[in-house]
Formats: sequence, structure tokens, C-alpha cells
Amino acid sequence: MDSPILHQTLAIDSEMPLYNQLIGIVKRSIISGEVAVGQLLPSEAELCGAFHISRNTVRQAIGALEEDGFVVRKRGKGTFVADPTTRRKSVQYSFTTEISQMGKTPSSTLVTFSVMDASPRIREIMSLADDARVYCFTRVRNVDGKPLIVETSYYPEYIYPNLTRELVQTHSFYSLLYHVGVVPFSAEDSYEAVLLGDREAALLDCRTGSPAFFHQRRTTGENGHIYEYTTSYMRADRLKLNVKFQKGATEFTRLVDQ
Repeated sequence: MDSPILHQTLAIDSEMPLYNQLIGIVKRSIISGEVAVGQLLPSEAELCGAFHISRNTVRQAIGALEEDGFVVRKRGKGTFVADPTTRRKSVQYSFTTEISQMGKTPSSTLVTFSVMDASPRIREIMSLADDARVYCFTRVRNVDGKPLIVETSYYPEYIYPNLTRELVQTHSFYSLLYHVGVVPFSAEDSYEAVLLGDREAALLDCRTGSPAFFHQRRTTGENGHIYEYTTSYMRADRLKLNVKFQKGATEFTRLVDQ
């Protein structure tokens, strides 16, 4: 395929990850109109060959682009440029994309990773079977090198067998899930005002008792099954929550201060 995307280059010596660079190339090609809505993107093999990168790097980039609503994958046919009017913004969430769009630098630090029998509480929240096992990992989400959020996530083991600590450290888990066909359809969020305990305060580099937002998210896939439950503590001194109401839509944004 002769696509303008294939005529771009990646900066191998850049500090920006290769998959992020590829995301930028594809987005610019779509926004500029060089690649039209409905047009087929180059295949994984073509992208690997043109940019001299691995399939994992390509899949991570395509997963993030699909998460942001720029492309859509059709089984057996390939990846196509999505119609921007059909993007489902309300159920998509990517910490990396959200923070990057603010002009800030996101990063994550993996604190713990384990595979365990789901507790009665987690089984109830996620509607899991009595013998279900889950992945549980805690990450500190940083903005410009400073901790902002400590996040603990639970996922049923069956949705991504053989997940490892290394994969969680080196990949966007949402992108990994997109690659195996796990797509968010709806999400339930709640926020509470709380005071930080010793552990969370230490991870967020602030004093015990500091104010924070406690956030819970439960995400349901297109098959109707709950595949994610996440709890987060967010530093209230660096984060502001904005809600905008207008006819037929509600827009929710988080603003990060230095």
C-alpha cells in the first residue's frame, strides 16, 4: 500500500517512545486529511517494515488510536480511519493521552503486581464466579515527574491469560486489551472527598491526612461483562474536576496544576 503514513520517519534516539511517535504520525495524517475517513491503514507488517519496529510496538500504537476513536479495527479486513462524528468519548480513558493533551509528560511507576483469588468483595463488585482469579496491580501515575494518582486495578485473569509484570511495566494495558478484542462499552465512576492514609500519602509524596479525591471505576465491555474495577487516590492540591453541561451532552475534564 502506498500510504503517506509510510513515508514518515521515527526518531530512534528520541526520549519519546516509538509507539507514541507512531501515534503522532497517524493522527497528523488523519487530521490533515492526507488519510481520509474510511481509508484502510497500512497493515501491521507494512508498518513494521517501514519503521523498523516490532509488532508489539505497532499493536500498542493502533490500540491507543482505537481507544481515542481515530481508527476502527474490523476482523479479517484491517484497520480503517474512523468517522470522527461517531467517536464514543464518554467511555474512553487513557491517562497517557489525557495528560499529553495538556502539554504535560505522563509516566507510571508499578508498585505491586499479583495474580490472586478474587475476594468476596471483588467478586461481588465485578460479578465474578466463586473460583475466579484476578490480576491486581498498583501504579503511581506521575505528571512531569511528580506523583499525582495512586491507582489499584483488578481484572479477571481470563481476559488476558499470561499477563506478566513486565508487560504491565512496558505497555498500556488498555492497548493490550484492545488487541484481544476487549473494548469498553460503558463505565461507572464515583468520586469522594477523603483524607490520605499513611500508605497512599507516602506513595504520593505528601503528608498523612492531606485532602484527596477517592475515585472508583467499574468498566463493562461490549459483551456486557465487567472486566475492570479500579480505585484511585488523587492529590486534591494538584487536581481540579470540571463538569460542563450542554444540551444532549455532558463533558467531564480533570485539570492538573504544577
